[in-house]
Amino acid sequence: MALARFEGKIVLITGADGGIGKTTAERFSEEGAVIAAASNNAERLAELEREFTDRGRPILTLTTDVSDPGQVAEAVRRTVESFGRIDVLVNNAGIAWEEDFLEITPEHWRRMLDVNLNGMFFVAQETAKQMVRQGEGVILNMASTNGLVGEAKYAHYNASKGGVVLLTKTMAIELGASNIRVNAVCPGYIQTQMSEAIDDPAFVAEYIRTKIPLGRVGKAKDVAGVFAFLASEDAAFITGETIVVDGGQLTF
Repeated sequence: MALARFEGKIVLITGADGGIGKTTAERFSEEGAVIAAASNNAERLAELEREFTDRGRPILTLTTDVSDPGQVAEAVRRTVESFGRIDVLVNNAGIAWEEDFLEITPEHWRRMLDVNLNGMFFVAQETAKQMVRQGEGVILNMASTNGLVGEAKYAHYNASKGGVVLLTKTMAIELGASNIRVNAVCPGYIQTQMSEAIDDPAFVAEYIRTKIPLGRVGKAKDVAGVFAFLASEDAAFITGETIVVDGGQLTF
């Protein structure tokens, strides 16, 4: 029998239409939460809504570009209008691609930071305003091991995720007095559609052999479980932390 730690809780998840976001939405829903799912992909959001509805699970879908403050404000407004509150934010939306440092254009640099850092800030700030009014809440930001150590060909991505780590710590300091906990999750190599589109199987096999002590890449459910833990009462005294989920990669 599934746990019901989030029965009646309202959980807003950005980038909820696929990969880690979708798996996280499913995990919280299985534990009783009502999901508000945001993504800039209306087609995949509609598919997610059908899947949840077919299983009798409540969901609100919100077509949202997190890099647009106006769209973010509207998504939060609609969530609160529909459910009265937001108990948990999983601030997950993000993008990534390989690119040599010397080849990164101003447009590519801005786009990466617009989504991964600016978007993270816009969503967190707008949601935090509601949580302050409530007097409680949990905010979970998606960072990355790339925000803790460098990796070639990902200068823009690394910079964006490093920003998320320190944004998280600062938010935890400022929002703690309002009973709002803020933590970041830093996945290592997680197998998703985004990673599969970037890396060939030979690279993945060598990466596992040389860099991951547990001998496998991570799965979306590995990250979803950590989000669920951090949102639960079991983590009631944890804030301002960056939780690494990497199979031991950063032990080297």
